[in-house]
Amino acid sequence: MDYILTFLEGIASFISPCLLPMVPIYISYFIGEDDNNSKKAILNSIGFVLGFTTIFLILSIFASQLGAILSNNIRYIKIFFGIVIILFGLNYMEFLNIKFLNKSKMKNLDTKNLKFFKAMLFGILFSVSWTPCIGTFLGSALLLIAKEQDMLKGIIMMLLYSIGLGIPFMISAILIEKLKNVFDFIKKHYDVIKRISGVMLIGAGIYMILF
Repeated sequence: MDYILTFLEGIASFISPCLLPMVPIYISYFIGEDDNNSKKAILNSIGFVLGFTTIFLILSIFASQLGAILSNNIRYIKIFFGIVIILFGLNYMEFLNIKFLNKSKMKNLDTKNLKFFKAMLFGILFSVSWTPCIGTFLGSALLLIAKEQDMLKGIIMMLLYSIGLGIPFMISAILIEKLKNVFDFIKKHYDVIKRISGVMLIGAGIYMILF
């Protein structure tokens, strides 16, 4: 169940209201000046995904270690983490306003003529600068990992989160024009999607408390 939750949280991060509108801009960075070079777009998107995955995996190791340190009080920790995830869900549904989860700051990076390793750097910068933007779901995934107190399982869970976030980026790089209608549909139904995502977070919080 934990694996499924973290994977879904990765997908939910991608379609979050502050990230999804930026996707066409990111894809334009991947493609660069050569609009017909799909191979370049794919390689750059893979580099980008590897960049933010590296940082997220490091965070998962810290989360696993934190869970192990607090293992003597794991029952109370699970309740606390579960409540935090429920608050994340209520914030996402806009019943609460947790300010640090509702803003983002992207620092400048020269994205002209991106190549694989520069795209990886771009992904690393993305993971740091956009953490507040995707923090609701990333934070939930890290709390689930901390609860497990198992580094290997935590790494696998974070890999699934990164796959859930990364695969849509790569698909978008390949099919950006064909997916325009999909993006428009998601934007048009943001309110419904936010409610569903918020309910998913609340469910994850309740699951953590009970199990």
